[in-house]
Formats: sequence, structure tokens, C-alpha cells
Amino acid sequence: MEDWTQTLGAGPLLGIAAGAIALILILVIRFKMHAFLVLILVSLLTAFATGIPTNAIVDTMVSSFGGTLGSVALLVGLGAMLGKLVEHSGGAKVLADKLVDVFGEKRAPFALGIASLIMGFPIFFDAGLVVMLPIIFAVARRLGNNVLLFGIPAAAAFSVMHVFTPPHPGPVTATELYGANLGLVLLVGIIIAFPLWYVSGYLWGLRVGKKYVLPIPGFFGEIDADQPKNLPRVGTVVAMLLLPLGLIFLNTGLDFLRSLGVVSADATWFQVLSALGESPVALLISVLVATWVLGTRRGEHGTALEKVLDSSLGPVCSVILITGAGGMFGGILRASGIGDALSDSLDAIGLPVIFAAYVIAVVMRVAQGSATVALVTAAGLMAPAVAAGDYSAMQVVAITIATAAGSVFAGHVNDSGFWLVGRLMGMDVKTTLKTWTVQQTIESVLGFLLALLVFAIF
Repeated sequence: MEDWTQTLGAGPLLGIAAGAIALILILVIRFKMHAFLVLILVSLLTAFATGIPTNAIVDTMVSSFGGTLGSVALLVGLGAMLGKLVEHSGGAKVLADKLVDVFGEKRAPFALGIASLIMGFPIFFDAGLVVMLPIIFAVARRLGNNVLLFGIPAAAAFSVMHVFTPPHPGPVTATELYGANLGLVLLVGIIIAFPLWYVSGYLWGLRVGKKYVLPIPGFFGEIDADQPKNLPRVGTVVAMLLLPLGLIFLNTGLDFLRSLGVVSADATWFQVLSALGESPVALLISVLVATWVLGTRRGEHGTALEKVLDSSLGPVCSVILITGAGGMFGGILRASGIGDALSDSLDAIGLPVIFAAYVIAVVMRVAQGSATVALVTAAGLMAPAVAAGDYSAMQVVAITIATAAGSVFAGHVNDSGFWLVGRLMGMDVKTTLKTWTVQQTIESVLGFLLALLVFAIF
């Protein structure tokens, strides 16, 4: 692969990518083939069609699959265990009842979304969603068994925070490439997060919740017949959910201080605390603590407790494998060189910088799936133009926000997050396209409009 050069132009590559995406949709929606098999098959066909060397195709597929699974499998697996412990102990029901009592039935989706916005500040999208799912399922079960009405507002909240606010990796990377002020990017990101979520998450969630009434998926959301009768206190459940949040916040806070030059990354204490705050480690610690607090201390021992934990893994295996296969497909598209070809073509169009940054990020996102790749590519391409322009500090922040907005546009079948959300909420591909893909589009367009507003004012 190092010596291989793509000879196809942007037009043929874009046509192949469009054909591959169409084939996935036809096989999954029309012919009801399993998404895992379809994604592997189409990844293979796309690799041949784009001319990737045959001796590198399997290695590229496996490395892309493994790269996605490396984070997703640990987060989903450990998150499912934590969720199962919370659900099995009766903690999810206790917390759901408390939320409904405090905010009322009509405001429950709003309350879940606000809680997810707060959790989403330090915690990554996929990890946060998995940790919140047992609470979402419990509230949905109590108030009508409609998962999307409560799940979409929460998932959208995590997405908004992940895309637009430091210390998440996307906006931090774009900030560094553009030379923007990290503090100003954080301030603007937090200010726009609520209106972005309210429109693209809460209002859209209410709409799709009424249109698509889906039952609670049977991951850790089913009530166990042998559930203990001595239910945990609300404070105990909240503490178990805040534990990974606190550990991850510690890590992101340290990384934020490192980027400002306040602390040294070479310090031993910094490295130890950072390791404890990595999402997989934080979730592992949380599962171990929850095993004792919600299990052993409350009468669950030995084989019984082991079976509770084991029962959480089977249902999420499909989610993990399909998500990994989605990452495989995106990896093949990236390896084919479509990103470089599109970047070169778009660079010659001559749009105003803030529009060009958004459009390049959008095209990269739709073409290859990864929001991070789309954002980094667009920011890297536009950084020289931003540096050469006479822009104020706030205008550079606006360009950073606009690029981030483009990177989230219309997540679909080549995005591993598309499969994660769809499968965790029990949606088929067609429904996921109508709900989550549209949500991501609304979030992107509205985010860009808010960035334009900041750019025009300052």
C-alpha cells in the first residue's frame, strides 16, 4: 500500500463510493440480508473496484475492522455490563421513577437530554450513550414503551457535545490546526450546544418518537424475574453512573491543561491519572465497583453474579460486529484515495473560506463516514487559507465550528456510529436513515448557520 498510487480520478471514485452505498442499502433493506455480511461483501467489492492492490485488500479490511473494534468492543461490552448491573439491581427503575417524579412525564425526554448534555461534556459519544441506555430504557418502559421518544434526545445530546465542544478530540484537533483560541472555542461550543440540541435532538426526537413507536430492545432493558427486592437508593445509582463520568472528566481535564501548557505530559502522576481516565479503564473500574456495590453487597454472589454479567454480552455481540464492519467499509473508502481526490477538487472551487471548510468536511463525511477524518482533512486543507486571511480571533473560532458542523453531516451506512445507534435502539436500516441520519443533518446545518452568525457578528 505504501508504494501504491491511485490512478482513478475523483469522478470515478465518487461513482464507485455512491454505487457501494446504494448496494448496501438495496441488499439490507430490499433483500433483508444481514448487515454484517453485506458490509464485508461490499467492502471487498469496493476494494477491487477502486484498484487497491489485491495483496493489501484483506489486510486493509482487517485493520479497519480491528481499529474500530478496538474501542467499540471494550466500550460497548463494559458499558453493557455496567448497564446490566444497574438494571438487574433495580437501579434503572429507581432512577427512572425519580426522574419522572421530579420532571413529570411530559418533560422526561427533556430531562434525559439535559442529563446527557452534562454527561457528554467529558465523556465520548459511544461510551456516554451506552452508560445512559439502561436509564433511557427504564424511563421509556414506564412511560409507554417507546424507545425513540427518549433515546433520540439523549443520543443527540452526546453527539452535539462530542462534535462541538473541547476537550473532545475533533474540535481540539481543528482548533490546533487553525490556531484558534481553545478557550473561545470551548465558550462558543457550550453556548451553541443547547439550541443545537433543542432543535436537532429534543424537538426532532419528539417528532420521530410519535411517528416511529418502537419497543425497548432486549439488551439490558428486560426486567429480570429474580430481581432483588432491596432496591438501591437513588444516590447510589447516580454515584455508579457518575463514577466513569468523573474518571473520564479527570482525563479530559488533564488533556485540556496539557494543551494549554499548564502541566507536562511527561510527569509520572500525569500519565497514571490519564490512564485511569481513559474510557475503557474508567468503565472497567466502574464495573468492578458496581459489581460489589450493586451485586455482592446486596446479596448477589459467585455464579449468580457471574451469570448476570455474562448475560449482558450476548445481546450486544451483533451491535459490536456490525459497528466494526461499518468501520471496515469506511476504512476501504479512505484507503482507496477518495478523500485526497475530493479534497484536491474542492480546493480549486474558490468558495469563501468558512463555506469551503464546511463543504469539504461535508463531502468527506458523506464519502468515507468518519467525522474525525472529515474534520481533520478539512481543517488541514483550509488551515493555510485561514492563516493567510485577516480574520479576528472569533472569526477563526467560527471557521473551526463550521468545520466541526460539516464533519457530522448525514451519518449513514459507512459510519460506525450509524450502526451503533441504530442497533442499540432496535432500528432497522431504513428507520435509522429516517431518524438518525436526518438528526445528524439538522445538527450539521444548524451548527453551520450558528457559525456563520458568529462569523458575521465578530
